[in-house]
Amino acid sequence: MQSMTGCGSGRAARDGWEVTADLKTVNHRFLDVSLRLPRNLLFLEQMTREKLSAGLKRGHVDVFLTVRNTEEGAQEVQTDLHLARDYAEAARKIGDSVGISGELRARDLMALEGVVTLTEKEMDQNTVMDLCSEALEEAIEGVRAMREREGVHLREDLKSHLDAAAELRKMILARAPEVVTEYRARLEARLAQMDVPTVDPQRLAQEVALLADRCAVDEELARLESHVTQMNRYLDAEGEIGKKMDFLIQEMNREANTIGSKASDAQIAQRVVDLKSEIEKMREQIQNVE
Repeated sequence: MQSMTGCGSGRAARDGWEVTADLKTVNHRFLDVSLRLPRNLLFLEQMTREKLSAGLKRGHVDVFLTVRNTEEGAQEVQTDLHLARDYAEAARKIGDSVGISGELRARDLMALEGVVTLTEKEMDQNTVMDLCSEALEEAIEGVRAMREREGVHLREDLKSHLDAAAELRKMILARAPEVVTEYRARLEARLAQMDVPTVDPQRLAQEVALLADRCAVDEELARLESHVTQMNRYLDAEGEIGKKMDFLIQEMNREANTIGSKASDAQIAQRVVDLKSEIEKMREQIQNVE
């Protein structure tokens, strides 16, 4: 079992280039990749998405890629002296026409658009692509390792709530026959208080049978037991099991609701409330299972 919460980082450097990849994942119904790249790195997008699809099955993934040229002299300052002279000449003309000084200092000229530009060494796309692939593999491994650690805690928590739900089911199962027996005893006692001279045993049996039929929860309890057994299997299963567990927990909640609607006994009603509480706690945790 794996959680969908995790993070991981990877780094690869070679031939004057360095790529770092940082991943952060949270729960999501499907695999949802959030990746924003500058125009000069758009060639990395398809490969990045393919890597993530192969390594992760579900979850929202935020991807942060950084590419850096580590060679000395990789950046170069270039100046457009012709444009600078044109700016200076234009400033002088404007100054003369309005009667003020139009002289520009060097730093004033450098701040004007196009006079100074910073250029970088042309990117080696093949090298950067390979480095990005390596960095992503390392980051994905980090995410999966963290997800596995989180999955251990998830499993332990789910197991405790599942065991509690199974115990509550047993209590309801043990209590259900007593409800009918107690109802018969109360009915006989009430008839005795009313001083009814003769009670038709068949009629009394029919009344008890009607109640037994209305509050019968044997089928619901049997299905609930099956769901608990299946959920225990999923706790030790590998791969993408979150959706299956989510469906199963909905079925468990459905059975609990039906038992509650049929219950005509305060003790069973209380057990159902506790059972639904345990199911809800499992449902919240299952939302984060891959």
